[in-house]
Amino acid sequence: MLKWLSFNALGTWLTTRFRGELVGQDELGNRYYRSREKGLNAQDWRAERRWVVYPDGVEPEPTLVPPGWSGWLHKRFEHPPTVAPLQVKPWEKPALPNLTGTPYAYVPPGSERGRGQRDRATGDYEAWTP
Repeated sequence: MLKWLSFNALGTWLTTRFRGELVGQDELGNRYYRSREKGLNAQDWRAERRWVVYPDGVEPEPTLVPPGWSGWLHKRFEHPPTVAPLQVKPWEKPALPNLTGTPYAYVPPGSERGRGQRDRATGDYEAWTP
């Protein structure tokens, strides 16, 4: 439990334990919950409280939440992807996590981490002289 609490707050644990209803789990191990109590406006699904609990040892990173679950968490969809899966368009690429700080991060060609040398100008650049 101490490992779990390293990234998840005690309040989240208590809320999940005593007031949470498990809705589903994604392929990355994230578990999704909603509040058991429906609140003042029980008819409106947009009024319910929803949250994600990341697996043990995983630093909370919003890009680790798949698009369908992200839409459900942000109340764009009434039903979770376990009930109504998100339709993937043929032109969509798979979602990727944030790669900043990893060896796979995008590095522009002229940056210090890239080749360190800018490509030669093609004549569309004119230096400013005061």
